[in-house]
Amino acid sequence: MNSAVERAITFMFEKYSEPLSLSDVADSAILSRFHFCRTFRDATGVTPRRFLSAIRIYQAKRMLLNTQLNVTDIAFAVGYNSLGSFSNHFTDSVGISPGRFRRISRNGGIKPPRSPRSPQGWTVTGRILFPAGYTSARAYLAAFDTPIVQRQPASAVTIDLPDTNEPVSFELPEVPTGTWFLRVVASADNADPEPWTRRTLLVGGSGPVNVTASRTLPIGIDLRPRRPTDLPILLALPDLEPEGHGDVAGSPRRENSSAPLVQVP
Repeated sequence: MNSAVERAITFMFEKYSEPLSLSDVADSAILSRFHFCRTFRDATGVTPRRFLSAIRIYQAKRMLLNTQLNVTDIAFAVGYNSLGSFSNHFTDSVGISPGRFRRISRNGGIKPPRSPRSPQGWTVTGRILFPAGYTSARAYLAAFDTPIVQRQPASAVTIDLPDTNEPVSFELPEVPTGTWFLRVVASADNADPEPWTRRTLLVGGSGPVNVTASRTLPIGIDLRPRRPTDLPILLALPDLEPEGHGDVAGSPRRENSSAPLVQVP
């Protein structure tokens, strides 16, 4: 059924600016509405409506970075009928307002999103497994209240992953009691003679994870290249370029190395 879900996601990426109904999206998958909703949620972890909303905010991020359109025009271009509704939803999802996102990303000023400190939080431990064929990665690990990488996380850390395929241990501190989705976003090189020319987005996750005072199980997270069914990344992430990357004599630096990581669908 993944092919049906992928058809629906492709359809949503193509038609996100239009007032799509659930029937429209289900028809693109060639499934009944009921069967489509259940299949889509099983494959992605969220409803079709929520995935479409994430696509719209994600496309707004791209327009803010890559066009001169003003915020009002972008709001209407991604399917919103109200500037206020768009701004509120964008700010809630990305962590900063549309105007600020454009301004500071162009100035290279995006910093790792700060998570609120919980005086009664617990440390979640685990291991991240780096996939074969990749090297020189920096990863952003955080706990979210949704499967989507959006809103301010409950806790977050940035991890430099060594050039090894051995699992890397992590500690995510001060995670409040509750149910959380752990998500990892990483930028890595392909392990070939000229890796700096082939930067790749890797993702991984676990959850829902129940964190309680008496029980914090070790978590295993496998990183992998993104799939068509993966949710767009909405949170304004910092550049995940490993320190010193591209500084080898004769090697080109990645263009816009200070810009926030952008996920390409």
